[in-house]
Amino acid sequence: MKINEIFCSIQGEGHFTGKPAVFIRTSGCNLHCPFCDTQHHDGQELGIEAIVEKASRFAPRHAIITGGEPSLQTELGSLAEALHQAGFYIQIETNGTRLLPPSIDWVTCSPKKLQHTVITNPNEVKVVFEGQDMDPYDKMFQAQVWSLQPCDTGDVGRNQVILKECIRYVMQHPKWNLSLQTHKLIGMQ
Repeated sequence: MKINEIFCSIQGEGHFTGKPAVFIRTSGCNLHCPFCDTQHHDGQELGIEAIVEKASRFAPRHAIITGGEPSLQTELGSLAEALHQAGFYIQIETNGTRLLPPSIDWVTCSPKKLQHTVITNPNEVKVVFEGQDMDPYDKMFQAQVWSLQPCDTGDVGRNQVILKECIRYVMQHPKWNLSLQTHKLIGMQ
């Protein structure tokens, strides 16, 4: 598998905010979102055993497979099975454009281009909010948790406007939870 990095941090977004976790960041993505804050094109080829060994060096047993887009990795199902055998709970963060192996414990779908989304019943929908119409998300997904995350544009003034709009939307539509990138707020990776 092509892996960008494996590190331990605090989950900063969505349902598991505040949870210590091991992040397994895969390389490559099939979408090219202008707001993406992840350098995920670089990476090294690692076997499943090496990935699990590196992840097992850390205390948390919550593994978050993210990217890029992890579903592009052909050995994703084998990695999930090996992580389970090593005692990990497995969360995946995906853009939802490709089907996933059934062995994932928690699916966080963060759709970027709805017309390409094939996962419609994740555990969690996490939408990066830029002020867009939210009706299509409500109609398309069945989920347990709904997270709305203000987009970090890199522009402080624009970010403040988006945050206020996001809070206003959540207050008027309480099925949505406000998701802030708390790892950035506390200065962690």
